[in-house]
Amino acid sequence: MRALERTYHGAPAAAGPLLFLKGTRRAALGEWVVIRTPGEPDRRGQVIDVGEAATVVQVLEETIGLAPRRADVTLTGEVAQVVVGRDLLGRALNGMGQPIDGLPPPFGEALRPIVGAPMNPVRRIPPSDFIETGISAIDGMNTLVRGQKLPVFSGPGLPGLELAGRIVEGARAPRGEPFAVIFVGLGITAREAHAFLDRFEKSGAIERSVLYLNETRDPAIERLLAPRIALAQAEFLAFEAGIHVLVVIADIAHYCEALREIANAREEIPGRRGYPGYMYTDLASIYERAGILEGRAGSVTQIPILTMPDDDITHPVPDLTGYITEGQIVLSRELHRRGVFPPVDVLPSLSRLMNAGIGEGRTFAEHREWANQLYASYTQGRDARLMAAIVGEAGLQPADRRALAFAQRFEDEFVNQGAERRTLEATAAIGWALLDALPREDLVRITEATWLRREAARARPVDPAAPAAPVAVPAPAGG
Repeated sequence: MRALERTYHGAPAAAGPLLFLKGTRRAALGEWVVIRTPGEPDRRGQVIDVGEAATVVQVLEETIGLAPRRADVTLTGEVAQVVVGRDLLGRALNGMGQPIDGLPPPFGEALRPIVGAPMNPVRRIPPSDFIETGISAIDGMNTLVRGQKLPVFSGPGLPGLELAGRIVEGARAPRGEPFAVIFVGLGITAREAHAFLDRFEKSGAIERSVLYLNETRDPAIERLLAPRIALAQAEFLAFEAGIHVLVVIADIAHYCEALREIANAREEIPGRRGYPGYMYTDLASIYERAGILEGRAGSVTQIPILTMPDDDITHPVPDLTGYITEGQIVLSRELHRRGVFPPVDVLPSLSRLMNAGIGEGRTFAEHREWANQLYASYTQGRDARLMAAIVGEAGLQPADRRALAFAQRFEDEFVNQGAERRTLEATAAIGWALLDALPREDLVRITEATWLRREAARARPVDPAAPAAPVAVPAPAGG
C-alpha cells in the first residue's frame, strides 16, 4: 500500500451515485478513490466534497449491486489525472479519456489534473486574430476570435449539433498556423456518437481532432468531468505544443442537468429552477479556461453549443452563459422551417471581440463598414417584412420594398450555404454582391472613400490573360 492511501471499511450512507464517509483524514478535493466489494469488480470514484462531518465520494461506474456497508473505500492520495499529448490527435475517447475507437490507450506526453483552473488574468493577453469557421454568418458578421468563448444558442429540434459538426470539419487558422479541434459531446445518444465519429473519419477532420464522447447512458459525473478532461488536453496542445486549439462543447444544457442531478443527490438547497446556486461559478471554471497566455504561442478558443429549453433565452443556463462569455450565435426557428442552413439569426447574434480579430487599417474599416451595412439593410428589411404583413408589399415605400427584397436575398444567398464551406473572401464577395444591388443612397454605413474604391475596382478592365477568380456559388435554399 502506498504511504498516502487510506482504506475505510464500509460507507455509512449512500444516495444514488454518492457515498458518504465519516472520519476521513486528509481527504483532498478531486482525490482518486477505489471502491472494492466482494464478488464485484473494482469501481472508481472521486472526492467531490470534503467537510468535518462527512466526505462525499462520487462513484464513476454503475452502482447497481454496490453494497455501501460492505465496501472497502480506498482514498489513494492522488488527484485524478488524465493523459495528454499530441499523439491523442486522431483519437476518439469517452468522457473519462478512455479509448472507444478500438485502439490501445494513448501513451501521451504528460499527466495533467482533471480539475484545472481558470487562466490567471494577469497573464492573459488581448486577442488579436480570428479563426475561420467556414460559416458566413459567423466569419463575416460575428467573427470568432482566437481566445474567445462564443456560445451557440440553439433550441429543441434546431440543428445545433449539426452546426457543431460543420464547425469541427471546416474550422481553420487562416494563415496556415498549427491548428487542432477538440470536440466534446455531452449526453449525446449512441447513434449521434457513431455518426460524429463516422463523419469526421470520412471528411478527414479526425486527423487534427480529439473526440471526447459522453453518451446519455454514461454516469452523470462523467458529463461534469468530460469538458475538464478535454480542456486539459487543449491547454497542453496550446501552451506547451504551440497549437491554436478550438474546443467545441455540445451540449452545455446536458452538463447543467448533470450538475443539478448531483446537487439534488447531495440534498443541496436549490437555486433558480432547481439548479445549484453555484452554477455560475461552475460554468465560469470551464469558460474562463479559454484565452491566450503571455509568452505562449498557442491559444484556446471555445464554442459551447447550448440548447435553450422552450427557446427561452432568459433560462438560467443561457442567462448565466451570456454573462460569462463574449457574445452569442443565435439560431432561428423560422429560418430552420424554411430550410435555411445554418439558420443563424444575425440580428440577436453578437461577437463582442469581433473588432479585435478582423485586422487594422483599411482592411478593418472595410470589413466593419461592410458588416454594419449588411446589418442595417437586413434590419430595415425585417421591419419592412412586418409592415408588409399589415399593409401589403404594394403599400410600402420604394426604399422599404428594396430592403424587403434585400432581406430575402440575404437569408437565401448569404446565411444559407447548405453543405458548402466558404472562405472569408467568398463570404465578403457574396456580401458585396448583395450590397451592389442597392443604390448609393441606401448604403448609409459605407463611407465615400470605400464606395469610390469599390466603384474604381468595378470599372477596372479585366485582363483576359489573367486567371479567372473563383466565384462562390451559394447552395440552393433548403440545403
